[in-house]
Amino acid sequence: MPLSWALLVSLALAVAGYVIGRSRAFASAGTDIRKLHSRPGYHGASVALTTLTPAIVVLMLASVLRMAKVFPPEATGFAGLLALAASVAGLGWGVTRINTDFRARNVVEKIVQGFLIFCSSIAILTTAGIVLSLIFETGHFFQKYSWTEFFFGLNWTPRFQGNSNLGILPLLWGTLYISFIALVVAVPIGMFAAIYMSEYASKRVRGIAKPAIEILAGIPTIVYGLFALITVGPMLRDYFAQPLGLGSSGSSVLTAGLVMGIMLIPFVSSLSDDIINAVPQSMRDGALGLGSTPSETIKQVVLPAALPGVVGAVLLAASRAIGETMIVVLGAGAAARLGLNPFEAMTTITVKIVSQLTGDNDFAAPETLVAFALGLTLFVITLGLNVVALYIVRKYREQYE
Repeated sequence: MPLSWALLVSLALAVAGYVIGRSRAFASAGTDIRKLHSRPGYHGASVALTTLTPAIVVLMLASVLRMAKVFPPEATGFAGLLALAASVAGLGWGVTRINTDFRARNVVEKIVQGFLIFCSSIAILTTAGIVLSLIFETGHFFQKYSWTEFFFGLNWTPRFQGNSNLGILPLLWGTLYISFIALVVAVPIGMFAAIYMSEYASKRVRGIAKPAIEILAGIPTIVYGLFALITVGPMLRDYFAQPLGLGSSGSSVLTAGLVMGIMLIPFVSSLSDDIINAVPQSMRDGALGLGSTPSETIKQVVLPAALPGVVGAVLLAASRAIGETMIVVLGAGAAARLGLNPFEAMTTITVKIVSQLTGDNDFAAPETLVAFALGLTLFVITLGLNVVALYIVRKYREQYE
């Protein structure tokens, strides 16, 4: 029996179990339903959950074993029958437990709690799996390439025929440079927009401005990349780079940074606006009652109280900037170089991860395995940003409290 059919039959049995369990609970209570420890609906739910849960466990194990190639594809019929048998056994066991003293509500709550724990552990297990896969593949890479040349090398010239230079410093510099420009654009504009919408704008203006800003978050990044390629890049080249003698290419760090900053504005403004609105009105009223002006109230009361959330919004924007790919490809080019000229073409770590894993490449070659080392480095950088932001928030919160 296919696994999908086994799941559908198990769902049907669970529905039938709910009806049977509820009816049996009424029958056990007789004319006085108050004899039951739990309401009849809990009894029906307990039978439904004991019917469905074993089948889901069997089907999940079969799917995992099949993906791991431990379970042959032709054995899925046996797994379906086993899941169906487990569902029937759970139905029978659940029905036989029903009586006036059975604590069905406790059973249902425990099963639901276990389901919630399982759902919450998926994120943890997924993160652990990602990190472990990056660590293992990075270990294979460093067995074939020197870690000192990777972390301290100044050249990035991968060649699958040999003589590759895989220094990360040009990529790291481009990533931080473009992200810095993007944050310089996004954070002030987003914060000022959030303060205006939260503290000064009328309800009518806020109702128009907030959705208009949030539209930016719904635009695909490829559209931002085309905007950088066709509009922003040529404009910066014609009006700034060439007249100043700083370059003649439309692809530049400044192009990608400006467009990426525009993309990040809704991340900063929307989150900051919600956080500022969450500050109790009594704090504002108290400051105004003591003689503070509205601007002083915002600067000395509202923003300090909202600082932890604002730092989180800025951190989210920074992580989004570090992980961006399409805007960098179309706006900044793919040249791995070190330099301070914002009108030069540069690239980022994410762009090179994509390029090293694109095409018919040999996954045993260091030129391909380097993508995992780049990914692990990017993960460590993002984790470091989170740790620093958490430290700053806690330190400031202690002073504020």
